[in-house]
Amino acid sequence: MSNDDKPKGVKPAGLPKKAVGPKGAKPAPPSLRGARPAAPPKARIAPQPSGDGEAEGLPVLTKKDFDPGVDVRWCPGCGDYAILAAVRRVLPELTERKEDVVFISGIGCASRFPYYMNTYGVHSIHGRAPTLATGLKASRPELDVWVITGDGDSLSIGAGHFAHVLRRNVDLQIILFNNEIYGLTKGQYSPTSEMGKVTKSTPYGSLDHPFNPLGLGLGSEGTFLARTLDRDPKHMQAIFRRAHAHRGTSLVEVYQNCNIFNDGAFFTYTERDSRALNTVLLEHGEPVVYDKGRKGLKLEGLQLKSIDLTNGSSTSDCLVHDETDRTLAQIYIQQLFRNAELPRPFGVIYTENRPTYDALMQAQIDEVTRKKGKGDLKALLHGGTTWTIE
Repeated sequence: MSNDDKPKGVKPAGLPKKAVGPKGAKPAPPSLRGARPAAPPKARIAPQPSGDGEAEGLPVLTKKDFDPGVDVRWCPGCGDYAILAAVRRVLPELTERKEDVVFISGIGCASRFPYYMNTYGVHSIHGRAPTLATGLKASRPELDVWVITGDGDSLSIGAGHFAHVLRRNVDLQIILFNNEIYGLTKGQYSPTSEMGKVTKSTPYGSLDHPFNPLGLGLGSEGTFLARTLDRDPKHMQAIFRRAHAHRGTSLVEVYQNCNIFNDGAFFTYTERDSRALNTVLLEHGEPVVYDKGRKGLKLEGLQLKSIDLTNGSSTSDCLVHDETDRTLAQIYIQQLFRNAELPRPFGVIYTENRPTYDALMQAQIDEVTRKKGKGDLKALLHGGTTWTIE
């Protein structure tokens, strides 16, 4: 990274030297051990006109407050820009202090994200962002922690760490940029690339069966699984809000176009002439319909079937989405991922309430401390059995 790419005037206290932090940030003291702060009240997000015409409740933060003022160095046209803009736009609704927010990334194009946010951040090593995020959240539970990763970062060398943070249900958000290619290293196939993918590393076509990211998330006992698209900013922002509201590990897969090495990988789901027929936007408690209301999905046994709503069938025949139904989530994730004749689902696919790892750990520490006292580190280090080596 060049010196021009670093936020100016940043002094991230108490974080590694390569961390980046917000301008003028004053981090909360380490003694704070409470849950992360609640979102600010709506009155502090949008100005509310008073009777005399003057605005009251002016916003504490705006999206500009999260811009560190550095050049964003992704390829022109990359879908990463849209994701960055969406995060900057929703954060003022989710926090009152940007110094309470931390973005942690691994390696890859997406992993430059912390440099482009005027918050605290850590650009860590390949695949290990979930481990750093777990440690930070466990020791500083009051912080709002986000993990930024790509399909190559989290589903290859980082797959084990990725699975375990989901299993533990640490209270943080994971945004997985999925472009089905290795972009930073110039176009090799990735764990999500389709079979037969011709790249620089697979000139005769990939033989690997691709990962289904949300399938891995569900199999890892994830408590919040959602999917969105870089070319639908409003949907993306809505999903980010939902992910943040969830207490536990929230996994959001974003279909993100790499216009240099894998252009058009998701055009079936993003372009105007094909999107309606190939995508279904899930809403909890609503019939599962698509193609502008002309088609729907019906569950026959454990198999999804498309039905024509313009020829005898109605929405009452359709499956009703229940985002708390794990079996239904499994059906969505598997059948609507493999069957090209059925639409791909977007939205919150599954969510459940389960105690978070960081909250359970803090409760355990408090209980042991209550029973045994605060403890003496010096006595611990100098006590117990010792050996003499002759």
